[in-house]
Amino acid sequence: MIKTNLHKIEKQGNVEYLTFPILNSFKNLRHGFTTRLGGVSTGCFSQMNLSFTTGDNPDTVRQNYKIISNALGINPNNLVLSAQTHTANILCVGKNDVGKGVWRDKTYSDIDAIVTNQPSVALVTHSADCCLIGFFDPVNNVIAAAHAGWRGTVQEIGKKTVQVLINNYNCNPKNIIAVLAPSVARCCYEVDDPVYNEFAKINYLNLNSIFINKNNGKYMLDLWEANRQILINAGISEQNIQITDVCTHCQSKYFHSHRANGNNRGVNALIMELI
Repeated sequence: MIKTNLHKIEKQGNVEYLTFPILNSFKNLRHGFTTRLGGVSTGCFSQMNLSFTTGDNPDTVRQNYKIISNALGINPNNLVLSAQTHTANILCVGKNDVGKGVWRDKTYSDIDAIVTNQPSVALVTHSADCCLIGFFDPVNNVIAAAHAGWRGTVQEIGKKTVQVLINNYNCNPKNIIAVLAPSVARCCYEVDDPVYNEFAKINYLNLNSIFINKNNGKYMLDLWEANRQILINAGISEQNIQITDVCTHCQSKYFHSHRANGNNRGVNALIMELI
């Protein structure tokens, strides 16, 4: 059984995915974070793999997208998949972009966050240990999804996404809700001095609450806490940030994890859509 005291575990047939309580009350939003359960991939990709770049059969991956979309109540043709390369580049998408990355080729590259205010445009970001951040402004009806591994985090992709919401959609950051999806937690995320030094360049971060120093040039990194501080600095209210309690490495039986399985694995996804 998946261990969580925060998420609601949703089940549709064999498919299991997680939702955030802070978002579940909004009837004009569908969202979910996938598990490995309920897809048709086999071997190291078993079962719900949503990556086209790890060696799985593309037709099988597309079938997985159909399965998870149906479980979420989303038309699979509405999906828009980001083009993640650990940047802080952000793209605003709309109806003309639906299907890109899943059913048709992308016309963009190096995009680690996507934003829309249009209904029936389902945003997809994915990871196998990196932190994924979902954003929702219920006042202006805008959503965004960002991929924040340590490289994206030190580039402040969360803060830059909030700035796009403000500049492009007239959002008030105090209205924005942010959720941090399952990823590798500090208990399992060892990094070295070069990574620590990149975080140290962000002068408002409290490094003592983000890192545990192992005193051998190694540190245990809390990506959730780092991104929480970045989002608060961007103007989001602390009470509007909900952080997962699920470590993908600890629970690699239920979630794809790079640290647990290296390149022999699939990916999990955060999917969000306005109705």
